[in-house]
Amino acid sequence: MNVQTITRDGKPEYVVLPWAEYRALLQALDDARDAARLDEFARKLASGEEETVPAAVVDALLCGDNPVKVWREHRGLTQEALAAQAGISKAYLCQIETGKRDGAIKTLRAIAAALRVSVDDLE
Repeated sequence: MNVQTITRDGKPEYVVLPWAEYRALLQALDDARDAARLDEFARKLASGEEETVPAAVVDALLCGDNPVKVWREHRGLTQEALAAQAGISKAYLCQIETGKRDGAIKTLRAIAAALRVSVDDLE
């Protein structure tokens, strides 16, 4: 590496290096950060703190399908089971899934907890 060090009072103050080497250092730093993030995700995935989502779920959400229904079906729950876990009636859940009613925030929090997603994932 072709580096020039500029000192002040006998201590290194600045370093001058060729642009290509500077860009290579930035790329190496970026690669190291990406690797650390990937390692953290892999750790969380292995511990169950994170999960992967099948393309079919993503596609359904992007197509505008009701997110409560999409996540419920992905989790393998019936309306009865999800309603029971969320402490609401099956009829109320059905109305939320069909868009006939908006769920109250308290209800959406309970549904999100039962589905193991954030409330934002249900919007």
